[in-house]
Amino acid sequence: TLQGLLPTDVVHSVYGHGPVNGGHYIREAVIHHTGATFFSAGTGVETPSVKQVEFMRDFGATVIVGFADYIKRLAEVARERGLAPGKDIPVRMISGHLAQGARQALSDAWGGVEMYDWYGVGDTGLIAAEGPDHDGMHIMEDAHWVEICHVDTGTEVAHGESGDMVVTCLFTEDIFPIIRFNTHDVTRCLPGVSALKLPFRRMEGFLGRSDNMVKLRGINVFPQALSSILGDRPGFNGEFLCTLSCDASGRENLLASVECTATHTDALRDEYQTLLKQKLGVEVQVELVAPTSLANLTGVETRQKPIRLIDKR
Repeated sequence: TLQGLLPTDVVHSVYGHGPVNGGHYIREAVIHHTGATFFSAGTGVETPSVKQVEFMRDFGATVIVGFADYIKRLAEVARERGLAPGKDIPVRMISGHLAQGARQALSDAWGGVEMYDWYGVGDTGLIAAEGPDHDGMHIMEDAHWVEICHVDTGTEVAHGESGDMVVTCLFTEDIFPIIRFNTHDVTRCLPGVSALKLPFRRMEGFLGRSDNMVKLRGINVFPQALSSILGDRPGFNGEFLCTLSCDASGRENLLASVECTATHTDALRDEYQTLLKQKLGVEVQVELVAPTSLANLTGVETRQKPIRLIDKR
């Protein structure tokens, strides 16, 4: 209800609904607390992408929940099938795990729908959600105690600094206690009070995985950060893959393969490289590749969380 879900909504979920319980607690929340109709399509493995967009059209999906990478792909599949996202498929809202810099591109892909971020893990359940103020995610502190801890030392960092999210579940109706569970998801708490005046801290959102972090020439690099950094660059369609390698001299190099719909020019590639160096603090190489060419490597249509790093060292 914080995000405005209505009893009249048809919710199309692309979360996995297998043995891992992530998709199931989304289903339970929608069914028991909103009255909306829930359609558990699952991932592209459980229901092929073409069939997903057909179901969304036939059942009149108004809300999509899931991981942003695959939701973006479904908009492309819909257009390939001659369907206009937001019209033939009347989606009005997307609620999912969003990359901050890429959320506008995802909204545009679905006809300008409203976007809501939320955060949770299968081990703990729903932890935080964005509200209508669109000013960070409100941590549900009546159910979870959240600490932001230094990636290397594990000590709690100062308010506003980024680090691993460590969670303790405060509710007791569970199979086993969750005490100081390190999600290895990186975020930070936001300063000040939101316009909603809720009595909870707010977090910025998902900033990367510390266990997927690479140290490149002394600089910590989170591959998932590329999505936000390149989000508004010309031609960037949201898909990328980082490859870490080591040359004969022992120098480590990171190659970012980026799917791009614009004309592949040296100037555009250099623009991407310059921006990444400015934001990451270390030089990386960029190659522009054709749309969908990375799909087999990233598994964007078959995995809930696509592969973003290949370590060849």
